Amino acid sequence: MSDAERALVIATLASERYRDQPPGEVYHHLLERGEYLCSMSTMYRLLRERKASGERRAQRSAQHHAVPRLRAEAPNEVWTWDITKLPTLRRGVYLSLYVVLDLFSRLALAWMISAKENSALACQLMREASARYRIAPDTLTIHQDRGAPMIAHTYLDLMSELGITASHSRPRVSNDNPFSESAFKTQKYQPDYPGRFDDIVHANRWCGEYFPWYNLEHHHAGLAGFTPEQVYTGRYRPIAERKQRALDAQYARHPERFVRGRPSVPMPPTVVSINPIIETEEAQAPAGAVNFPTLTAAGAESKCTLSENQLSKTG
Repeated sequence: MSDAERALVIATLASERYRDQPPGEVYHHLLERGEYLCSMSTMYRLLRERKASGERRAQRSAQHHAVPRLRAEAPNEVWTWDITKLPTLRRGVYLSLYVVLDLFSRLALAWMISAKENSALACQLMREASARYRIAPDTLTIHQDRGAPMIAHTYLDLMSELGITASHSRPRVSNDNPFSESAFKTQKYQPDYPGRFDDIVHANRWCGEYFPWYNLEHHHAGLAGFTPEQVYTGRYRPIAERKQRALDAQYARHPERFVRGRPSVPMPPTVVSINPIIETEEAQAPAGAVNFPTLTAAGAESKCTLSENQLSKTG
């Protein structure tokens, strides 16, 4: 690359719009607009040369996952949900954030913040979410851990009433719900994440801005750089064509820069699994039980015109 090209890449990465985003987000956002400055690895290399690359916070070591085995080949086949605690400025006082994800697209389908967690809120969340997305009986599996709201009889009775299959993490296994855990990590590692919230109003306001960004603008590494909304609605296909045209044009101008030959746009996975069966295993996927809380839906109608989408707010 010429000095001018390097300077342009560094200036772009350091711009107000992108300075808090990793190169992966910047690369896919530019490519989606038809702009190609350099490869993602080159962005990382240029940042490393300037000692500007690194994690924002200390990382937890990776955890291993085990048995519940679920498989989604399209949106609304498998949902996964969980609750995370949001610290407040009052010592020892936490809010509960409930989030429902579509496994195939990672779309945040519904969310809610409450000062408490219980089966009544879980029932409210799932009743409203299943109605919002027009879930027909016997078409959806919901995966969750074994927290008290998720194993309550009232919650499981509702799952049976709605014709939803419940799947649970195994006892004493904290990482059987990796997609929800990963989504919470993405949220809490955002540059503007407050760390502690003033109150439930503050938490609702911040989450009300975060989830539309996550659904509509976050270029998800697990989705080959497409956003959850693009995969949920299928809009990623024409966007992939636009990305490919940008890569083809750059390859025509500078083929020497692509040591592996003509580049191609990676596509999102066609199957997303929790604990997929390995070919050498003769595994039996265990049947389980699952269930959910109250919400402020994450900006998506069935057709996914994600804008506001608040189903309910509960204090």
